[in-house]
Amino acid sequence: MQLTKAEEQVMQILWELESGLVKDIRDKFPDPKPARNTISTVLRVLEKKNIVAHKAYGNVHVYYPLTSKNEYSKTQLFGLIENYFNNSFPAMASFFAREKDMTVKELEELLEDAKKELSKPKKSK
Repeated sequence: MQLTKAEEQVMQILWELESGLVKDIRDKFPDPKPARNTISTVLRVLEKKNIVAHKAYGNVHVYYPLTSKNEYSKTQLFGLIENYFNNSFPAMASFFAREKDMTVKELEELLEDAKKELSKPKKSK
């Protein structure tokens, strides 16, 4: 599931709103806001990709996401690891640690945070 920049911008807003009209989504954009027709077109494309659906109330369409932000993020992250780091999480972590110029102390704190997260019970799906 790959989204264009415009699709991702609309989805970020829709995830925040949980559901909304084209007007609601447009109102959340910074100025200069995209045209109403542009947002409507992006939403129709997202529907074809089965990422968004709508409920019709007469001529009014209320759009809502079919894919959660968490699920999309997970797909993108795993795709990044697979496509750019030979499917190696340690290679990706090392790359970002180098690029962010992390200290050994910061890496140790990160490891401690990861240990705490991993010790929590998993949420059921």
